[in-house]
Amino acid sequence: MTNILISGGSVAGLTLAYWLREHGFTPTVVERAPRVREGGYKIDIRGAALDVVGRMGLLDEVRRHSTDMRVARFVDARGKQVATMDAEVFGGREGDDVEIMRGDLVRILHGAAGDGVEYLFDDSVTALERTPGGVRVTFESGPPRTFDLVVGADGLHSNVRALAFGEESRFVRDLGHHISIFTVPNHLGLDRTEMMHPAPGRSAGMYGTRRDADARAMFLFSSPPGAGDGRDVTRQKKLLAEVFADQGWDVPRLLDAMWDAPDFYFDSISQVRMDGWSSGRVALVGDAAYGPSPASGQGTSLALVGAYVLAGCLAAAAGDHTAGFAAYEREMRHFVEENQKLAAANIKGMVLGSAAQIRFQMLMLRLMPHLPGKDRMIERVTGPIRRAATAITIRDYRVPSV
Repeated sequence: MTNILISGGSVAGLTLAYWLREHGFTPTVVERAPRVREGGYKIDIRGAALDVVGRMGLLDEVRRHSTDMRVARFVDARGKQVATMDAEVFGGREGDDVEIMRGDLVRILHGAAGDGVEYLFDDSVTALERTPGGVRVTFESGPPRTFDLVVGADGLHSNVRALAFGEESRFVRDLGHHISIFTVPNHLGLDRTEMMHPAPGRSAGMYGTRRDADARAMFLFSSPPGAGDGRDVTRQKKLLAEVFADQGWDVPRLLDAMWDAPDFYFDSISQVRMDGWSSGRVALVGDAAYGPSPASGQGTSLALVGAYVLAGCLAAAAGDHTAGFAAYEREMRHFVEENQKLAAANIKGMVLGSAAQIRFQMLMLRLMPHLPGKDRMIERVTGPIRRAATAITIRDYRVPSV
């Protein structure tokens, strides 16, 4: 069980490739994009995931690429500041937690994986056929090949999951909101600052990090099930423009920039819930298996930890995929469940339902620095995240040489 195909070349896929190679397997990564994906939004690495990054020897480099965000500023429709919040508290970070741009992390992981990984860019899996000796994989453009195992690390809308486990609707749970993020000119000159303009049922924002000349626009809104589904980008942009058509602040300017954005991202805020993450010689990791949604803030950490545990369990089982996959699910299940629980509570604070709720939230943010119980209030934000992020013990899976 040495030749393993990984579908997806982002955080989960590249981390898995690194650890499989470290354990003596031969990983191949197939990625739909023509090259390693650049860009993306800011993401967090916390708790057990920091341990994984440290074991890869990448912690110092990851910290060098920290966004170094300083403050979140809340503004009204006229652009008047109504409240501020420390960026670490706003992001639910504390202690050694790191925030980094997704593109930077992917680039670091790709470099760490080294020369022992084969890459098939600009291609994807179209069929999986189970054979007595492995899985025969049909590709969109490359010739068919047979692998000992196949792992889907291809995100919320996983192609491998659909082929091996069934339709997406069986596993993806819509949390009733949508998110959109894309690059815009930094016309506000934001330096390590996040601007947020909340309105009933929707929230618009913009942030600039220390390392990026441009900025990112971010939109969140409550939505009925199925709103904006599919891959029709033009339809998605029109829907976003309609939802935020009458919102103030700099929203009209951000929406104008949306039409030419090179990296427009739009999707439902959803979770992946599955009873099992493997079927025969096919397994899933990261968002494809247990995406907790952007509302949890833990998708990247789950991807890092899940990839480490999966590779380790296969190594500890000496390549016996049945035993290895079973051990992977046992070790990850509680960690996944604890992190998925974060989303429901977090989304309530991200998109408020009424003007009265927004006024109350802004008032509390203004008062918080002056209240005697401010530390307890901050703990209510960061405590659940910290406990979920550390709800697994990272084992050493290295197999002693005989």
